[in-house]
Amino acid sequence: MNPSKSDQLVDRLEATAKARQATLARFRARPAADDPAVLARKASRLAVIQAREVRSTEREAVRLAAQAQHAAEVLAAEADAAAERVRQAAEKAERQAALVAEQKAARDARFAARKARARR
Repeated sequence: MNPSKSDQLVDRLEATAKARQATLARFRARPAADDPAVLARKASRLAVIQAREVRSTEREAVRLAAQAQHAAEVLAAEADAAAERVRQAAEKAERQAALVAEQKAARDARFAARKARARR
């Protein structure tokens, strides 16, 4: 084996060992789970999560209220439209009844006039 290649291998192995040692040192330097700084960070994260959930719940409540209001408006509009259709149908039936009565009266008047001419 070429000596320069051997040196490169040794260098890589040393670099790998140093990297492992650095990672292990960083892991050991981490504060414990009961450290006040860790507990404070955990509490702040929990507060942020809870605040986010509250805002999400509030947005959902507003959305549901708006949806319910829109549904109520649609139902009211449909009820108004149905009432208008009923009113128009009643007016049409009233006009039709008046027309039928007027036509009957005209027919009766013609019949009476014909009878009157026939009696003379």
